[in-house]
Amino acid sequence: MLKKLLTTLTVSLCLGGTALADTDIKFTLGWKTQGSDAPFLLAMQKGYFKEEGLNVTIDQGEGSAATVTRIMSGVYDAGFGDINAIIQNAATRPDEVPVMVYQLWSKPPFAIVSKKETNITKPADLEGKKLGGAQGTPTTRLVTVLGAINKVDMTKVAIENMGPNLQEPMLIKGDIDGALVFNITSWFNLINNRQDPAKDYNWLSFGDYGLDLYANGMMVSQKLVKENPKAVEGLVRAVNKAAKEIAGNSKAGIDAVMAYDNLAKEELELARMKFSYENLIVSPETDKLGLGDVDDARLARSIDIVAEGYQLPSKPKVEQIFTRQFLPPLAERKLDYKID
Repeated sequence: MLKKLLTTLTVSLCLGGTALADTDIKFTLGWKTQGSDAPFLLAMQKGYFKEEGLNVTIDQGEGSAATVTRIMSGVYDAGFGDINAIIQNAATRPDEVPVMVYQLWSKPPFAIVSKKETNITKPADLEGKKLGGAQGTPTTRLVTVLGAINKVDMTKVAIENMGPNLQEPMLIKGDIDGALVFNITSWFNLINNRQDPAKDYNWLSFGDYGLDLYANGMMVSQKLVKENPKAVEGLVRAVNKAAKEIAGNSKAGIDAVMAYDNLAKEELELARMKFSYENLIVSPETDKLGLGDVDDARLARSIDIVAEGYQLPSKPKVEQIFTRQFLPPLAERKLDYKID
């Protein structure tokens, strides 16, 4: 089991040195190029991976949950994706699922966005409303858990399945009262549709109403953990260095994004990068634990929530989902957030 595997690596991790020379790593992003990918892209652009003896190839993704299945397929060694998808897959395929080694998003992006005139400001306001959600996404799957925790009669809430590309257009047209979204995606989709997400929309965050889940971070395959733990340690060290650098230098971050994909909208993705720090990364927990770490008790509660929401046949253990064994010392992970 993964716990035993990780335990056996303790001695090897203390021996010093970098990854095996010229180690090739295939890395998948969570989606198409976005400003929130900047820590990984900066680590590549500035040679931080190379300094660790790593030759990292970064590909665009197909969804933060798909990162998990891409790694499980053996095509990718590592990626940026959703820890909740690890939990889901660990319940049935514990020997194949990747492990989270650097938890970047401390706060969940899961939210219900609605026009202010609809007056959805708390879970109780969902009764009698029609919501639109993409089938299988965490926000859509967990809305019933949100309702149960907050004593909402979910039989009075209509949920229409739709493609994620239809959610904001249908919300704008008034075909639905609210959309079940990732805030970091929907906020900027609304801007692209000439809307003002701050002025004209309410955002009901799941994290504010009992579903205090973790979200995206860097995960790696069990195969890489077993065969080259120094590569994992180097990946984490490089990404941590880049994430800290971006916190004080937004230009470095967006320059790396544009160098990777010159078709990205620079102004929009710069704003998205800042949004990721201000709304998903920076938190009291990050101040205490530093970048990349989790609170074990909170993660255990998250596993309970995901197990209920997805009706999992078993509950994985915390140590199957996350390991801090590859994290740099706390002093090196303290975030001095001064992004301009």
